Amino acid sequence: MEVATRSADPWRDTDVVDEHAARVAQGTTGIVALLGVVFGWPLAWALMSAQLLIGVTLGRRFCLPCLAYYVVIQPRFGEGPLEDSRPPRLANMIGTAFLGLAAGLWWLGAEPSGTALAALVAFLALISASTGFCVGCEVYRLTARLRGISPRRHDRIDPIDLNGLRGGGAYVEFTHPLCADCREWEQRLAAESEPLLKLDVREHPELARKYGIAVVPTVFRVGSDGAVLKRLAP
Repeated sequence: MEVATRSADPWRDTDVVDEHAARVAQGTTGIVALLGVVFGWPLAWALMSAQLLIGVTLGRRFCLPCLAYYVVIQPRFGEGPLEDSRPPRLANMIGTAFLGLAAGLWWLGAEPSGTALAALVAFLALISASTGFCVGCEVYRLTARLRGISPRRHDRIDPIDLNGLRGGGAYVEFTHPLCADCREWEQRLAAESEPLLKLDVREHPELARKYGIAVVPTVFRVGSDGAVLKRLAP
């Protein structure tokens, strides 16, 4: 059987994640949590919490759903869209805490509270796996904005950082070479009359820190003096 090609090495390029891998992990979490709810198995929640914690702290090689996806599924069916790995990582951390707390509550005698918390995790994880809407990921994006990604922090981008700004306006995209959404924005802006200036956050982490960029793509339209005229994404 022919092995599908990869644009990102799952063990080395850990700053991005295959969207389908994240869904497999969320689906596994949801199913295990749901089984614990249905059959009254708090040990299932504790074991799933421990597995999530091991995966978050030690990496994908120690994450069983990740191994199942990257070793068995992805080579046969191909790579899915790539996305920033930080939002789903935070979702896994939240799942770790909630499932651990659910098991603890059950064993301390608060079975209804533990069951309700595990049921919430199961519901949200299965929604994420089936639809792609990840509450934990949205929490990350919200907190990222609160930490610095907000319009008031981007009134102006220093023209010194924009080598291609030559006497006119431009679109500025903070990008990453493995960002699928970034490529979609580049195609969308290719038809515009103003040039597109790309700032690779992997090559220029100092600019990502300078402008508080926590997610890619981040896209602005700027004037000839670097003043931000409009924020397009996120």
